[in-house]
Amino acid sequence: MWLDYWNNSLVEDSEYTALIGAAIKEANMFVALGVTEKEAAGGSLFCSLFYFNCRGHLIGKHRKLKPTGLERYIWAEGGSDSLLTFNTDIGRIGGLICWENYMPLARTAMYQKGIEIYLAPTADTRASWQSTIQHIALEGRCFVLSANQYVTKSDYPSRYHDDVQNQPEILSSGGSVIVGPDGEILAGPLWNEEGLLTAELDFQVLYKFKLDFDVVGHYSRSDIFKFNVPGQPDISKG
Repeated sequence: MWLDYWNNSLVEDSEYTALIGAAIKEANMFVALGVTEKEAAGGSLFCSLFYFNCRGHLIGKHRKLKPTGLERYIWAEGGSDSLLTFNTDIGRIGGLICWENYMPLARTAMYQKGIEIYLAPTADTRASWQSTIQHIALEGRCFVLSANQYVTKSDYPSRYHDDVQNQPEILSSGGSVIVGPDGEILAGPLWNEEGLLTAELDFQVLYKFKLDFDVVGHYSRSDIFKFNVPGQPDISKG
């Protein structure tokens, strides 16, 4: 099973990544794609978020800093060099993966880069995750987009049907959602079906809601608290 998983993981510089990029270029979209990444040399795997600009170019990637629980058997750890944000034509974009969003200093590393569109892909379908996403939006005064998978037993390859036969038909019920900087739900959450969530984002409200709270601005106490992330890149143009 491990070898099957490894063989189906994605190498950054590969024909498959190029095919994905070509499809993104045709769609003319900025895309953040969750992948299981493998290095061209070596056996380590990473839980990664690949960022493609609208020209289909892979402009950077984030590797999950700390695999959660039993994920540590499978995935290696990412470093501060992948705590990326991108200054794009549609806003400053960055994100963290699943439960690394529960790491307060990792979130702060995103906030101090001026993040406006905060991505939080996850596999957590619990109601508490929805509260987490709203908290991040309120704390960072940013838009939060959290995508989760909708998975059924039939999605598994036939060779694994015996392994999931005693599981419920829906293995992951989704819960993708878009939240505004005031914590209000703009779209979703989407449960128990495939679908596409859209929302129109008004960036003026980001400044409006920072009037009373700016976690890395006037509501911080830099004279008391010192925070630095060695190796974190500067905001780059996407």
